[in-house]
Parts: sequence; C-alpha cells; structure tokens
Amino acid sequence: MGISDDAVEIRARGWRTLAALHGIIEADLEKALGASVGLSVVEYTVLDALSRQDGWHMRMQQLARATALSPSATTRLVTRLEDRGLLTRILCADDRRGIYTELTPAGQALYEQAHPIHDETLERALGDAVTQPELAPVVHALQGATVDA
Repeated sequence: MGISDDAVEIRARGWRTLAALHGIIEADLEKALGASVGLSVVEYTVLDALSRQDGWHMRMQQLARATALSPSATTRLVTRLEDRGLLTRILCADDRRGIYTELTPAGQALYEQAHPIHDETLERALGDAVTQPELAPVVHALQGATVDA
C-alpha cells in the first residue's frame, strides 16, 4: 500500500466514523423529538431553519438545501407540515413560480417547545459518544468547531 493509498484509507475511515456518529445522534434525536413533541428530525430541521429567518420566509430551494432533501421530498414535507398548521406557503410577488415558506405561530410555538429537547438530546448523545475511543476524535473536532464559530 502506497502513501496515497494510506491517505485514501484515512479519509475513508474518517468518513465511516463521521457517518457512525451521525447515525447515533440522529437515532437519539428521532426518538426524543418523536416521543416528546411528535416531530421527526427532518421536520425539526425545517422548523429550525425557518425560525432563524427573523420573521422572513425561505424559498423552497433554500429549504431543500437546509434539509439536504430533494426538491420533491421538500415539497412533500412542507405539505405535511402545512397540513398540521405549522407552516404556510406564500407565492412570490415578483416570480409567480417562486414559493416561500414560513412558520405559523403554531409552528413557532412547537419549535420553541422542541428546541431545548433537541439541544439536550444532542448534548447527551455527544457526551456518550466521546467516551467511545473510535468516536472521540470526531466529537472533539465538532466541539472545537462550535467553540470557534
């Protein structure tokens, strides 16, 4: 195995570790959010992204990027959340093809209820993960990134 092969393996191992940590965190968040406020992780992500708009709305394409979903999956998700009264859609006045999405008061209230549950669960999951030697370096890197940000 050459030097470049070693570098490829190191990157691949890092990716596998990151994916494992993501899976653990996502499972914990899914369980906690579902049990406490009836939201999936991706639904929470939508509410979180929209709550950060300070009273503004987001285009559907922006929301798709924020949630890492395809445009069609984003549309289905927004429809489900709109049916629950958590979001509303607004046609763009300048571009009739453009659609914006924003939180309703009920969506904002649910987000405010879910946010501390999300944060506590994330903190607990990272605390558990840091005790596992194979995950600890990634957890430390994430914690360092949040301190610098």
